[in-house]
Amino acid sequence: MKKKKIGFELLVFENASELSQNDHKLLQEAMNARENAYAPYSKFKVGAAVLLENGQIVIGNNQENASYPSGLCAERVAVFYAGANYPGTTIKSIAISASSSEHEVAAPAAPCGNCRQSLIEYEQKQKSPISIILGSENGPIYKCASLEDILPLAFNSSFLSDS
Repeated sequence: MKKKKIGFELLVFENASELSQNDHKLLQEAMNARENAYAPYSKFKVGAAVLLENGQIVIGNNQENASYPSGLCAERVAVFYAGANYPGTTIKSIAISASSSEHEVAAPAAPCGNCRQSLIEYEQKQKSPISIILGSENGPIYKCASLEDILPLAFNSSFLSDS
């Protein structure tokens, strides 16, 4: 038996003023998108902003439904919109911002498992990393260089065929 440790680097910023101008703008777009989220049940609003290689920014926010599985997370709304409207265009980064109308969200909320799986597929398909910027209402901001960082040992298409 062998024991293997898997880890990654995470940049932690005290506030948005420490971010690069591009990262700050992308996070602000995610915060703006968050405000239009439809979250009447959880009261937990999430916004996402995706930066494409052509400079286009695509936004999304969570869309809940009384039939809970019918809703969709902000990250997938934004990435699926990008894939549908800008097919083949590389995704450079995604910023995600969360808030709640019932309590302060003082730490960044990372993507759920479904979103991680959806995002890693885009990263694997384009063969280049997608950086992730995570923010909340207040508190620190996290940045990772790649989706692979937050989803090690990811499931991918290689498990589905011999090719």
